[in-house]
Amino acid sequence: MEIDRLTLGDAVARLSEWLADAPRPCRYVVTPNVDHAVLVQHHTGLRAAYQDASLVVADGMPVVWASRLLRRPLPERVTGSDLVPALYASASAERPLRTYLLGAMPGVAERAAKNIAQRWPSVEVVGTYSPPFGFENDAAENERILQKIAAVRPEVLIVGVGAPKQELWVHAHRDRIDASLAICAGATIDFLAGEKRRAPSWMRRTGLEWLHRCATEPRRLLKRYLRDAAVFPGLLWREWRCNTSP
Repeated sequence: MEIDRLTLGDAVARLSEWLADAPRPCRYVVTPNVDHAVLVQHHTGLRAAYQDASLVVADGMPVVWASRLLRRPLPERVTGSDLVPALYASASAERPLRTYLLGAMPGVAERAAKNIAQRWPSVEVVGTYSPPFGFENDAAENERILQKIAAVRPEVLIVGVGAPKQELWVHAHRDRIDASLAICAGATIDFLAGEKRRAPSWMRRTGLEWLHRCATEPRRLLKRYLRDAAVFPGLLWREWRCNTSP
């Protein structure tokens, strides 16, 4: 997994350059954490999605720590839920930013859109959609989603349908997504809507956000975190040995 060595400010600056260039087909951003690092070892589809991504920034603090241990330090953690607000904040009245929210439960993206309009007047939410469960396997539903996006032609598509589903979906349809940029952003839409609360800043700084999320969503996350905690150290050890072998 190749991760771009960028700060949050660097990442926003790069995305802003791309938006000014307004390329087609769609460029896309992924934000790996420990779970992604574990999954990519055996999930060929996710590996391909990462290889073709335009920007890869580290979401998980353990990934940043690992990079330092391996003597290839990343400057800082850049989460999707920090990157999206920072990109919105960079929009100006002279150049408003058109965005589309794809994901979250019904009604959540609409609340997020209202909060975005109040917080960032230079950002226009041109559409929202909560896809049904299993949409990724329904060709007709995928076509419907792509047409909804094409009808309003956003500059930035925020995809929050969970990993690895969001990365696989964007990768599969990147040539037909009618947007300049797509960001695979996990729970960002929920955070923007106030549906979920992020961990306190001190927990985010010290790498304990996973503990907060596990405490709030134990049934969904506990098993995953236990698996990742068992597998990730072995991956790190293998990488370290490869780097230090003569």
